[in-house]
Amino acid sequence: MRPNPVDHVVEILCLKGCKALWADIDSMEKGQMLPELQSLDTQQQQQVLKEIKSIMAVYKGSCSLDQ
Repeated sequence: MRPNPVDHVVEILCLKGCKALWADIDSMEKGQMLPELQSLDTQQQQQVLKEIKSIMAVYKGSCSLDQ
């Protein structure tokens, strides 16, 4: 059984660490393409963004780009 490509990319991005993930969110919101997203279609890319934003909402005060 093949892993869900969205879940796989989310896992890869999360391995980069908290500050890097905030930077990736910022980049994605500005319309920039991350190398990890190249194999996904637009809908899947948006799903990745939604999922990582949801994950990172927990860390809003403890880990951010400006710390």
